[in-house]
Amino acid sequence: MRTADVPAFTAFVHARSSALFRTALLLTGERHVADDLVQSTLEQVCRHWRRIRSADAPEAYARRILVNLANDRWRKLRGRAEVPLDDGIGEGHVDPYKGLVVRDELMRELQSLPIGMRTVLVLRYFEDLDDAEIGHLMNISAGSVRSQVARGLSKLRSAVDAQAQYARSGGAA
Repeated sequence: MRTADVPAFTAFVHARSSALFRTALLLTGERHVADDLVQSTLEQVCRHWRRIRSADAPEAYARRILVNLANDRWRKLRGRAEVPLDDGIGEGHVDPYKGLVVRDELMRELQSLPIGMRTVLVLRYFEDLDDAEIGHLMNISAGSVRSQVARGLSKLRSAVDAQAQYARSGGAA
């Protein structure tokens, strides 16, 4: 990178790194992995900064890199089995932090969705992109975006409803 490009790149990093981190955290569910994804994303953006800056789309370019890196990571890990941790809440226990429990369950369910569906939901509801932008970013049609959103929301709603029903029944199956 040329010395003259450093201030513009630094300004971009300061302005967009927190949004990139939020997206990475939602895609991966793990802070340290999100940090690594953002770092790798900014590294690639830095390498191609002159081209990216001249195209007037550094944020879209960075988001595309981030999504691709998250997808690559997911593909590498999908064959590994995860062992869920016991939350330590026994039967009959009334949890005063139900909202946190529901949020945690929602985040776990988000992480259980296929990476494409998860990516579409994150880009739609956390990055506030429209169908065309998401479709362009992921190389799918706007109709596929809408389909993925509908199916993903349905899965998340059924998981939250099941959690709420479980909580209402006092934890009894």
